Amino acid sequence: MREETDLAVPPRGPDHEADPIDKPGFVAAVAGAIETRNIAALKAIVADLHETDLARLLEALPAADRPLMIELLGSDFDFTALTELDETVRLQILEELPRQTVVEGMRDLESDDAVYILEDLDDAEKQAILADLPVPERAALQRSLDYPEESAGRRMQTEFIALPPFWTVGQALDYIGETEGLPDVFFEVFVVDPSYRLSGSVPLDRLLRTKRGVKLGEVVTPDRHVVKATDDQEDVARVFERYNLISAPVVDEGDRLVGVLTIDDIVDVIQEEADEDLKALGGVAGDEELSDSFWYIAKSRFSWLLLNLIAANIASFVIALFEEELHRMVALAVLMPIVASQGGNAGTQTMTVAVRALATRELRPSNARRVVARELLVGLFNGVVFAVIMAVVVFARFGIADLGFVIALAMIINLVAAALGGILIPLLLDRLKVDPAVSSGPFVTTVTDVVGFFAFLGIASLWF
Repeated sequence: MREETDLAVPPRGPDHEADPIDKPGFVAAVAGAIETRNIAALKAIVADLHETDLARLLEALPAADRPLMIELLGSDFDFTALTELDETVRLQILEELPRQTVVEGMRDLESDDAVYILEDLDDAEKQAILADLPVPERAALQRSLDYPEESAGRRMQTEFIALPPFWTVGQALDYIGETEGLPDVFFEVFVVDPSYRLSGSVPLDRLLRTKRGVKLGEVVTPDRHVVKATDDQEDVARVFERYNLISAPVVDEGDRLVGVLTIDDIVDVIQEEADEDLKALGGVAGDEELSDSFWYIAKSRFSWLLLNLIAANIASFVIALFEEELHRMVALAVLMPIVASQGGNAGTQTMTVAVRALATRELRPSNARRVVARELLVGLFNGVVFAVIMAVVVFARFGIADLGFVIALAMIINLVAAALGGILIPLLLDRLKVDPAVSSGPFVTTVTDVVGFFAFLGIASLWF
């Protein structure tokens, strides 16, 4: 084994602290320390890394080095970093780590982070880890895991400060200052009755500014935005966004306080939901990650590509109906992709706006008719403008005025159809309880292709 001084430790400084993982030689230095089992050097290199940078470091290392680095660091490794990893990488690490190492690491985590890590494990491994935890911690984690996936109960912290209304402000401050095991970060003290039913909360700023002899019941504020543990996390995130909340209490079906949600949890939810919607619009599974295997990605993308293939075959069938006209006038074959392409782009624009508005609940039954009418007018206006442009282009290119009129009329029809399809299809799918982000694309593409080809070739066959 080499001496500790033989291993180069990247110098620390502003640039290193800003983005250490990208610093030349940083990952190589870590890999070298792992290879030689140079624990002191390894700890010196990663000592000041934030949990997010520590996760990035794990992803940059070879797969075999990841669990080994965690074991070498021991209690100096912050298991919170695992919550920042791609799911595939996290599961690979957890499978290779000794169970006792995982158990010890989980004990140092806040409950919401522990649940986040546990929920992706298979049931047998999950129960084995829970069985090795102390009974109070096991019960709290199991209660959170019993709530539905993507619910507030899965996201909440079960560590909070709850005090009776007859306590004074002085007692509360002494309790906070002297009691071990309280949450690392909190924004208010909750006031509860003997059965833990929530009366309200006292923000820390009010607590600090109130005289010590005043009872908590006299300064408590009823919480207007109480979250049910079974509420969908996306709905909760919308409440945080709408009312600029920093935290919110979580209650069970009996209105008993069981946890608290904080803004850092909600930021993760917003990012995850936006990421899923964006991927779905492109035909990619919401849980697809860069670290996933070739086979998993290929399978997850197959269904979307199959739907698009079916749509393309329907469009080709429509083209085949006008085979004779295409043979008679080659210009039709040259121009028809333009009509379909413009319609496809217009439909995608409308669909993207509609899907996002449905996801954020901005598009509702109360304003749906107005939005549909607006999109129809937009489609009609753009159709007329591009119809005029294409009529001029076609006449200049082919010298056939009638052909310019035909493509202009088809352009108007297809852009109007694209606008209607782009807004009505997501609305219909949402009404049928089908995720419009996942399913709208192939249907909108089919509408614009079929209408575009049929309108252009159909009008041409009648005109000529």
